[in-house]
Amino acid sequence: MSKTGIVYIVGAGPGDPGLITVKGADALRRADVVVYDRLSSPQLLDLAPPSAKLVFMGKEPDTPGAFQEQINRTLAKAALDGKTVVRLKGGDPFVFGRGGEEAAALRAAGVRFEVVPGITSAIAVPAYAGVPVTQRGVASAFTVVTGSEDPSKPESALDWDALAKTPGTLVVLMGWRPLSGIVRSLLANGRSPETPVAVTQWGTLPKQRTVAGTLADIIAKGDAAGLTSPVVTVIGDVAGLREGLRWFDTGPLFGMRVLVTRSRQQAGVLGQLLSAEGAEPIELPTIEIAPLEDFGALDDALERIGSYAWAVFTSTNGVDAAFGRLAEGGRDARGLGGVRVAAIGPATAAALAHRGIIADYVPDTFTTEAVAEGFGDLDVDGARVLLLRADIAPDALPEGLRRLGAEVDSVAAYRTLKPSGASERARELLGSGSIDVATFTSSSTVRNLVELLGRDRALLDGIRIASIGPVTSAAARELGLRVDVEAREHTVPGLVRALVDQQEGQT
Repeated sequence: MSKTGIVYIVGAGPGDPGLITVKGADALRRADVVVYDRLSSPQLLDLAPPSAKLVFMGKEPDTPGAFQEQINRTLAKAALDGKTVVRLKGGDPFVFGRGGEEAAALRAAGVRFEVVPGITSAIAVPAYAGVPVTQRGVASAFTVVTGSEDPSKPESALDWDALAKTPGTLVVLMGWRPLSGIVRSLLANGRSPETPVAVTQWGTLPKQRTVAGTLADIIAKGDAAGLTSPVVTVIGDVAGLREGLRWFDTGPLFGMRVLVTRSRQQAGVLGQLLSAEGAEPIELPTIEIAPLEDFGALDDALERIGSYAWAVFTSTNGVDAAFGRLAEGGRDARGLGGVRVAAIGPATAAALAHRGIIADYVPDTFTTEAVAEGFGDLDVDGARVLLLRADIAPDALPEGLRRLGAEVDSVAAYRTLKPSGASERARELLGSGSIDVATFTSSSTVRNLVELLGRDRALLDGIRIASIGPVTSAAARELGLRVDVEAREHTVPGLVRALVDQQEGQT
């Protein structure tokens, strides 16, 4: 008899993937099946194992109850088949999320389940809009209601007369289309037309926008702004505090959609830094880091690494690959004893430090010329140098070292490939006209994107190009691209800082 699995009913939070709980993220990392809806962040799906089955159950408002029954059956069947199932729901599963219905259905089916609460949009979205739902001296209570029903219905479950007279803050979830009826009901039942209102669409996401007004004019203002669902509406005096407390939508890159072309393994850091400045990172990996097909040359070099005067690591990928092979052979950092180590870039130096190796040389500038010049000051004439890098790396650095008299062994530590299936997504994203900036962190990211586009550079017209440094910029210009932003510090943080500086200079 097969073992019955379990269903975790997980609240994904209101949109920002960083708002998922630690327990919710842990459940995703152990999932065999993830059943998700339209309001949970797609980035959270990356937490699931590559082997996990992803099932979209995008229930829309007013979807017939039969669809909910289909969701219940899907969850129960997967668990009864012995799977660990995550039901990923936007916000909190027990706040207008039908989580209780799903839990009851699982209990009836004899399936074990756990509920992992999420941060509800009722408090998170107002907070991201700069609106506290309570504030000393302003509001000491708040009421949360669903906006998914017409308040004029005779059988309405809500007492709008009582709600109009209830002191404090009224938070309405999910309702833009019914909001005009809600406003009429509140006014008809005695709420002042001067009551402040804030309506926030796509709250906690970089595309968030808020329209502020009063009960008298909020519908007209929202219509003029083109608001549509999903929205969260805050009605009460706290909505008038927004201008003094807004923070999320004031970032220098707020609302900017930025293409991230780094490999999937490395995109996270750049995406986090962009999000911190208010941008919306759009991941389109144009390179994929893969292990070597034949480790013979790398293993041989690492076996003899003690015979080299210098070991040069050109990227964090090279560090990971080299130390992975050392561990595979039962060795560790002690194998580098007596070898001087160079790291091209602070991220590479940090990766080495994480493994107990402090780099002897980290160039201030990361162009080939500057690196070679730095080595010239270190007198590598006659020294044996091991250069660990990508399989398609250009020859400029080893040639520069050889001109200084070094005896260089340039060894591939990993492969750089073009991701399969990325061409269609690249053309779709860039053809949509929704991308503001494309970022490039290496020459290969530029070349690969242009190749993915079938060398149709016109798809990049009108999009700002941001480069991590002069080598990447040169590759872009060779391909006919105009470079609008180049980082002074040739690092990922430097690239984001350059974007911020340019944007602030324009405002």
